[in-house]
Amino acid sequence: MMELLARSVQDFWQSVMPAGLNAAAPASPGGHSDAAHWAGLAQRMQQAWLDFHSAAMPEAAAKLADPAPWLALMEQWSGQLPMAGSQGFQQLWADNLALWTSVMSGAGATQAETAGLPRRDRRFRDERWSGHPVFILIHQTYLMMAERIAAMVDDLPAVAPDKREQMRFATRAMLEALSPANFALTNPLVLEKTLETRGENLVRGMEHMLADMKRGQLTHTDPDAFKLGENLATTPGKVVHETPLYQLIQYTPTTKQVGAIPLVIFPPWINRFYILDLNPKKSFIRWAVEQGLTTFVVSWKSADASMADVVWDDYIAAQIEAIDHVRARLNVPSVHTIGYCVAGTTLAATLAVLAKMGEADKVTSATFFTAQVDFADAGELLHFIDQQQLASVSALASEGYLDGRVMAATFNMLRGTDLIWNYVVNNYLLGEEYPAFDLLHWNGDVTNLPARWHKDYLEQLYRDNRLVEANSLEALGFGIDLGQVATPSYVQAGKEDHIAPADSVWKITRHFTGPIRFVLAGSGHIAGVVNPPDSGKYQYWTNDEPVRTLEEFRAGATEHPGSWWPDWIEWIRAHDAKTVAAKGKRVPGGAGDTVIEDAPGRYVMTR
Repeated sequence: MMELLARSVQDFWQSVMPAGLNAAAPASPGGHSDAAHWAGLAQRMQQAWLDFHSAAMPEAAAKLADPAPWLALMEQWSGQLPMAGSQGFQQLWADNLALWTSVMSGAGATQAETAGLPRRDRRFRDERWSGHPVFILIHQTYLMMAERIAAMVDDLPAVAPDKREQMRFATRAMLEALSPANFALTNPLVLEKTLETRGENLVRGMEHMLADMKRGQLTHTDPDAFKLGENLATTPGKVVHETPLYQLIQYTPTTKQVGAIPLVIFPPWINRFYILDLNPKKSFIRWAVEQGLTTFVVSWKSADASMADVVWDDYIAAQIEAIDHVRARLNVPSVHTIGYCVAGTTLAATLAVLAKMGEADKVTSATFFTAQVDFADAGELLHFIDQQQLASVSALASEGYLDGRVMAATFNMLRGTDLIWNYVVNNYLLGEEYPAFDLLHWNGDVTNLPARWHKDYLEQLYRDNRLVEANSLEALGFGIDLGQVATPSYVQAGKEDHIAPADSVWKITRHFTGPIRFVLAGSGHIAGVVNPPDSGKYQYWTNDEPVRTLEEFRAGATEHPGSWWPDWIEWIRAHDAKTVAAKGKRVPGGAGDTVIEDAPGRYVMTR
């Protein structure tokens, strides 16, 4: 069999060389022109590397590029990988032998005959992966090994469920990194591209890689394709208030009459708020304004050294202050609120504090986008919160804040194939130009986090799950008891959300005591939220019967095609029947109204 494999490899290289390296060069007795070309290519790459090292790297990027903390994290993960016993390795070798024999005995098969390969994966769906026995063998062996190693995790005895899940995640992350698609010499698409461009793809790829190293972050999209206020975050509005922690944006009404109760949106401070205002067609903010809601959005400041002592109390106080500022500005008794992700978690705590203060009536309704309060089943982020990994993350913080690129890398690792290795192949190996994609631009537009509060958040909520223990946590001098929250609430969860799983979001219904409308939306953490009615995408499920579990909800749910936004606005209007004229301070920046600057404001542009 090994002789057959060797002959197949030799045949492969003979098949590509005439069309590649040899054919590309002008005829010459010794092929020196071709050798000179590739030598020149190597020299260009070497010079780019030397130039990179001779240039001063920004301090923040240099810290992120320091391999020590990342290697420590990888070492911890490697230590969690399952090790098979001798019997397991014998079976693995036997399976490998059977696979190799099967593939090599069919070395002369046509592509149609190889369509029924035993293992399939979208990373290898290109026909070039099955067009030659060498690459069939490479990717089928990898898939079989990955399958067997993953199975070892499930077979390990006497492992706690949380540790087993952590091991599954670590194993998957390592296996994704080791995919043959990620290496030039084992990826037929990269080999073909290298021959086709005579190596220019590798030069461009190295340029991309060095630029990313200077930036301290993997680039997903054309960095020059988007500019805030021009083709992102373009809904007209004004910054009407600001503090050292946030700016408050009020948007210009587009209807003559507006709901009497204004809307205040709290986006997560781990991302830029304009995920809700990407462009006019995708903008929830613009759509809310068009529905006749006087809409305010909090734009959180990206943390810097001045925010070293910021903790959860500060974000809860900021939410209360924003609510009070809107009430005073428009002379209204209460507001509607929305909290997205971690800002939704904080909104739940804010409502509990307001209840303890006897001021719960300041909020007419609360909407939660993919927000968790009970972290017992909080999904894959739980893999990052054991003590060793928390220490590794803390080591990357400096001057009182955690660089947002660390969090971006963490979230990318949850979907490594799609958000890391796909771009390593396209950007570094194939040397492709970057696409212009607004969502990916937003995903890479990171924000820094106050290190003290970020650590507390991971430990007190994710690790210890203290928010659901009445009065275990305090804010502003009040114990937080979610059982005190009686505010009417609309809770949206994403069916395929891997950051805030639907099962986890559902648990809000166990802790609040007020009326709750729960909606399960198609897709995940972003697309499940940002799904305008005109897109015609996905679906959502409702169930008006009393149910105790998400399973019961699903069993009796009614499926509705398209966006859940119209369902939400109907729910809002049921709590806000009165309308008023869109005049005075309902129009920010009008006569007699002092404002700070145009939306989207300075804070969202601060890096």
